[in-house]
Amino acid sequence: MAAHHSPLAQFEVKTVLELPQMFGIDMSITNSAMWMLLAVAGVAVFFALAMRKKAVIPGRLQSLGEVMYEFVDEIVEENAGTPAKKYFSFIFSLFLFILFMNLFGMLPYSFTPTSHIIVTFAMGGVVFLGVTLIGFLKQGPVGFFKHFIPEGLPILIVPLVFAIELVSYLSRPFFLALHRWCFWCS
Repeated sequence: MAAHHSPLAQFEVKTVLELPQMFGIDMSITNSAMWMLLAVAGVAVFFALAMRKKAVIPGRLQSLGEVMYEFVDEIVEENAGTPAKKYFSFIFSLFLFILFMNLFGMLPYSFTPTSHIIVTFAMGGVVFLGVTLIGFLKQGPVGFFKHFIPEGLPILIVPLVFAIELVSYLSRPFFLALHRWCFWCS
């Protein structure tokens, strides 16, 4: 009788390299961690190869690297404006990390870390905390929360609208992670 393999087996997190515990934390490398490290290495190797010649008339790899750079640059400019350019390196790195994880996930017998909600939730949580912290530092708590109340709103419904906007803002990382995760489920 032939062994039956579950189609869900491809989503199992398995230990690839057993390492000793440090401070009570299991430091073993799982298939998820391994593919994330491979994605980081893939991005580094791609850009090392793409930008090694730095030609005025770019080759294929350099053109692809420049197109990706300009694509994310335009998105940042359109959505957040010129002041957000100082955060471009983080946004571009996150974009490339997700892109390479998903591209590697299309290889046979590979593993896609973004198929697990904890990965997408962690990335969304980091971005959410960063945006919130930057908003508080730049505008102060009053200025930050002022964005939750539209101008010209009658004073009687300000508490209700503020509460709705606050719940909406705080739930954003969870629902973005869930949306990303459910996209893979469908």
